[in-house]
Amino acid sequence: MSRIKPLSLDELSPDLRKAMEFAEDLMGFTPNDVLAMARWPAFLHAVKTLVDVVYSAEELDDVLKRMIATVVSGAAGCRYCQAHTAHGAVKMVGADAEKISTVWEYETSDLFSDAERAALRLALAAGGNPNAATDEHFTELEKHFSGQQIMEIMGVISVFGLLNRWNDTVATKLEDAPLNFAKATLRKDDWEPGRHS
Repeated sequence: MSRIKPLSLDELSPDLRKAMEFAEDLMGFTPNDVLAMARWPAFLHAVKTLVDVVYSAEELDDVLKRMIATVVSGAAGCRYCQAHTAHGAVKMVGADAEKISTVWEYETSDLFSDAERAALRLALAAGGNPNAATDEHFTELEKHFSGQQIMEIMGVISVFGLLNRWNDTVATKLEDAPLNFAKATLRKDDWEPGRHS
């Protein structure tokens, strides 16, 4: 059970309904974390702005953004965000489900490029506590990505740092769509709903 009760859709003001529509368009379902954040509208709008900027079309591939978010969330221990981002990768931006189900095998699987490996290594290192990112991570990124793309990688990692802390601390209840997707797609060794069921 979520430690902060989400508002119902009926309790949302017209302004908050617009934020919810943005979230629904981005994820394909009504997210419980947004309904809980709606209790503090200014905070929700700030988070929405960050998410909008990070997921807006710039230079970095949308599938890679979702894979980075999945790995950083898994490293942080947030099963809610891990399920959301894996679901979104396949259902919203067309990632290959096999690639997403094997995202933790990025070092050895032929499904991943050297560029993806570099980005996912940083996501894993940055998502843990304490943060294990090194200069070598960035040296490797610079071989594959532009300065703007590296900024976007850092944007995804940073926004999910906030979302991971929120959702794992609040124990946000997973919605049916990402829960069922994660149960069917993610490997049991890598994912379980934990406090989010």
